[in-house]
Amino acid sequence: MKLKYSLFLCLCMAFQLNAQLDFSKANTQHMPLLKQMDSIVASGKYEQITSVLVARNGQVLFEKYYNERTVDSKHNTRSATKTMATFLTGIAIDQGFINSEKDKIFTYLQHTLPVKNPDKRKDDITIEDLLTMTSVLECDDSNWHSRGHEERMYVIEDWTQFLVDLPVRSYPFGPKPEEAPYGRVFAYASAKAAAVSEIVQNAIKGDLVAFTKKNLFEPLGITDYTLHYTPKGILNTAGGSEYRSRDFLKLIQLCINDGKWNGEQIISSDWIKKASTPKVNVYDNVNYGYFLWLKSFGTDNKYKSYYMSGNGGNKVLACPELNLTVVITATNYNNRNSHNYTDELMDVYIVPSIVALKN
Repeated sequence: MKLKYSLFLCLCMAFQLNAQLDFSKANTQHMPLLKQMDSIVASGKYEQITSVLVARNGQVLFEKYYNERTVDSKHNTRSATKTMATFLTGIAIDQGFINSEKDKIFTYLQHTLPVKNPDKRKDDITIEDLLTMTSVLECDDSNWHSRGHEERMYVIEDWTQFLVDLPVRSYPFGPKPEEAPYGRVFAYASAKAAAVSEIVQNAIKGDLVAFTKKNLFEPLGITDYTLHYTPKGILNTAGGSEYRSRDFLKLIQLCINDGKWNGEQIISSDWIKKASTPKVNVYDNVNYGYFLWLKSFGTDNKYKSYYMSGNGGNKVLACPELNLTVVITATNYNNRNSHNYTDELMDVYIVPSIVALKN
C-alpha cells in the first residue's frame, strides 16, 4: 500500500512540474503546414535541424526530432544560453542580491581592479550595458580585428579580467550612442555575457550553479543537462550548456507566462518585460533586449517575437501575440544559411499554422 501511495505521489509531482506544458496531444491535430514542414525538414532541405517543438497556450502541438536525435537528447545551442544570464540576473535582483540592472559592474568586480587601459568611462559601465551588448569596451565578435573578439578571450584563463582590461571603443563607422535609436550602439560579444555570471556569483556570495538549480531548474523540473564552465570554473553564460528541447521549451514558456510556473513567481513579470523590450537596434527591423533578440515573423502579417538565439540557427522563441512558444535546435554551425533556414520555418510554416488556428 505504501509503495502504491509513493508512486502516486511521484506521478502527481511529475505532473505538477510539467503542468504548464501539456505534451499529451503533440502531433495529433490536423495541421497541414506543420505536416509539410515535418516532411521537408526530414528530407534534409534545411540540413542539420535536430528538433522542432511548437506550443500554443501551453499545449504542445508539434514535437519532432531529426538527424538521430530523440526526446532525451541534449542540445548545444551555443549562444542561445546567453539568456540564462538574463534569468539569473533577474532572480538575483528579485531576491535583493543586486539592487538594479543599473548597478555599476565594478560594485561586484572589485577583484579585477586596477584595470588596464584605465578610463573614467569604464567606472560607469552598468550590468545593463552588458545585458544589451552596448558597453563602451572595445569588444565585438563580428570584427576579427577587435581586441575583445571571443577567439582572443577563449585562450585567456580569466575571461572577466580580459573584458574589463579592454580599451574604450570608438564609433568610426556608424552613429555614436547619443545619435542612435534607444541611445545605445550594439556590438555583440561573448565576453560581455560571460562576465554577467561572475557578477551574479559575486553578488549572491555563493555557488551560482546551486543558486540556478534551486531558483530555476528545480521549480521547472529541469533535471537532465550538461553545464559548461569558464576556465576559472564559473558557469559559462557565454553559451554552450546543453539542455533537452523540452526544457528549453519550459524556459521560454516561463517567459510568456510572465515569469510564473504552476502559480509560483519564479522571475518577476517586471523583469521579463524589461528583458523582452527593445533596448538597442541591431539592424533593419531587428532589436535586442537583455540577451534576447526581437524580431517579427510571419508571411501575410508579421507578429512580434523575442527569442534566445545561437550559432547554427538555434532559436528558443516566444510570440506573445499568438501565445506561441517554439524551440528549434540545429547543428548548422557556421553555416551562412543557418538562421535563414529557421527564419523560414517560422515565417512559412509555424506562424501561419498558429494564425490559421486562431481564425
